[in-house]
Amino acid sequence: MSKRCELTGISPLKGHNVSHAKNKTKRRFLPNLKKVTFKSDILKKNIKLNVTNAALRTVDFKGGLDKYLLSAKKEKLSKKVKKLKSTIYSKA
Repeated sequence: MSKRCELTGISPLKGHNVSHAKNKTKRRFLPNLKKVTFKSDILKKNIKLNVTNAALRTVDFKGGLDKYLLSAKKEKLSKKVKKLKSTIYSKA
């Protein structure tokens, strides 16, 4: 399973652990991913996605998955969600 948000495209970042003596060791900052089931009103089915907590809050703010996908840019979406967006766009 890839550690990437399917809606926003957020992936792990690289950085350093810095000790008190300023010694630096490499580390990764992982996104806060949740496996969430969304209900699509237009398609009338449930969709499972790996989503960051911030994206989940954004979908809730926009009023659901359908409304979020209609306003989202295609560059940041995963392949699965791009297909989903095109089917929602054709049925809406």
